[in-house]
Amino acid sequence: MRELYQVWPSGLSADQVDQINAIALRHPVEEATIFAPEDTMRGVRACTVRWLKDDGLEALLWSYVEQANHRSFQVDVARRAELQVVQYTAARGAHYDWHHDVHWNGQSDADRKVSVTVQLSDTSDYEGGDFEFEEVKTNADFRSKGTVLVFPSYLRHRVHPITSGTRRALVAWFYGPRWT
Repeated sequence: MRELYQVWPSGLSADQVDQINAIALRHPVEEATIFAPEDTMRGVRACTVRWLKDDGLEALLWSYVEQANHRSFQVDVARRAELQVVQYTAARGAHYDWHHDVHWNGQSDADRKVSVTVQLSDTSDYEGGDFEFEEVKTNADFRSKGTVLVFPSYLRHRVHPITSGTRRALVAWFYGPRWT
């Protein structure tokens, strides 16, 4: 049976998570944005990001994308990705409301096809901040450190507000020809 997402609980080791965090710290922190005017964003997304460019990290995530795509999605996707580490803190009331990862009004020749989220924080580091799909009800463990979640970029999802502590996640979007 085809699934709408694939998850590997604690798929990455603590050492791999530490390496990702070290790579992220070498990049500048920015306020997160969305594909919409700034005044629209205020209620939708509140967090910071660090954009990454790392071939080894992209290769690591690509192996999960290939497995998930073969098992479930079967979309035309390439090893071309954007990567960012997202940080949600309680002090900011950080969250990301319902959204999908495809820029439907974009003018490029490619679209985001497959999204990846890797949990970088330990579940005891924060409260709130749960990841949730809109169309898919699940009790899968998305919170364990090192968990890798892969899903089609058109699935709507959100991150609930953080109520205490800090949640960090690596997110990536792999591209393919435009959705038709």
